[in-house]
Amino acid sequence: VRPVIAAGKPVFIDKPISASLAEAIAIFTLAREANVPVFSSSSLRYGKDSQAVRGGSIGKVSFCETSSPCTLEKTHPDLFWYGIHGCESLFTVMGTGCETVERRTEDDKIVVEGTWAGNRTGIFREGKGYSGLAKGSEGEATVGSYDGYLPLVEQILEFFETGKPPVSEAETLEIYTFMEAADESKRQGDIPVTLESVMKKARAEAKAKLAKLLKE
Repeated sequence: VRPVIAAGKPVFIDKPISASLAEAIAIFTLAREANVPVFSSSSLRYGKDSQAVRGGSIGKVSFCETSSPCTLEKTHPDLFWYGIHGCESLFTVMGTGCETVERRTEDDKIVVEGTWAGNRTGIFREGKGYSGLAKGSEGEATVGSYDGYLPLVEQILEFFETGKPPVSEAETLEIYTFMEAADESKRQGDIPVTLESVMKKARAEAKAKLAKLLKE
């Protein structure tokens, strides 16, 4: 992505945006400093049912659980490679504000439970397909559907025309912090970890990475 940013071109990066949270932070930092618009997203963000709930169809969401396959890639944290799909659906519905994450294993499948501000709960569950359920102040609804790649392509085209990213840097980075925090929870024996602590560590790593790039 560095040559694209250097050329001043708007850039969409398909999931995952990077192989680590620190790299994601570095990408956004380089883009911001160059005044270059950039965004990344899974196509699952634009499932009709998830978008409806995000738009308020069931009021304020207090609970959401989404499911997607979670194929692993050894060069990436566990959820980055394919679990990102279910996590993107989860954050589409829940929005930002996740504070802690706890990972566990149930029936040999990955389960990651997040606690949002206001005592709201969001859960990613490894599964065979794409599905989910959200509960809000005005009822509940299915979420997490995959409605093809076209809805994301339409967003990409509009982004290139307007230069306005449809997904904020803050939300994208929180999704990747959530997923990296799941790995940190695993490393610490499946205990709860804060997103703040994971982000602090990653920002320091990103700063060091960028400093090294400037010397090259």
